[in-house]
Amino acid sequence: RMARALAVALLLAAAGSLAAAEDEVLRVKFEVTSLDGKKGEAGTFVMEAHSEWAPLGFARFKEMVEADFFKGVRFFRVIEGFMAQFGIHGKPAIAAEWKEKTLTDDPVVESNKRSYVSFATSGKDSRTTQMFINFSDNANLDGMDFSPFAKVTEGMDVVDRIFKIGEKPDQGRIQAEGNKYLKKDFPRLTWIKSATVVDGDGKEL
Repeated sequence: RMARALAVALLLAAAGSLAAAEDEVLRVKFEVTSLDGKKGEAGTFVMEAHSEWAPLGFARFKEMVEADFFKGVRFFRVIEGFMAQFGIHGKPAIAAEWKEKTLTDDPVVESNKRSYVSFATSGKDSRTTQMFINFSDNANLDGMDFSPFAKVTEGMDVVDRIFKIGEKPDQGRIQAEGNKYLKKDFPRLTWIKSATVVDGDGKEL
């Protein structure tokens, strides 16, 4: 009986741990500047990531936050009414290192609605660090394996003010030359000053 009780207890503990893992939430406050393409125009928004939506995408986002990846990163592909894309590191050597860390696709659980965030993909199991925030409801992306892992819960009005550069910067050159290229040729891009983990009340952890 004791062995049986112990086995049941272990199973319950394992189930509890799994449930806790499935429900992990990470809130990150982004401070951004050059809103509307105006130097000095700054604001903040909070992105709330859920492990149960896209476990692998969540884990990558958490890894990036812990590595202080986002500081200085530019929003380089921003299309009015569609989405704001970012996630190439400003230093080419670091960008190259992360580009090799591809992720297996997550099943699509949530829809690409306004304010939801997904990793960009160029094909099956090709996600790395690039991600985008949906300006509109883009449910057509759901069937293309873009799996949302987070949503903007505060400051979507700030996200709406990210400078709309369109498709102009060349992603190959961003990878090869980093922020040096973007600062020179596209100085009005909105960029991230900091990304800080916060609690439900917005206090830094």
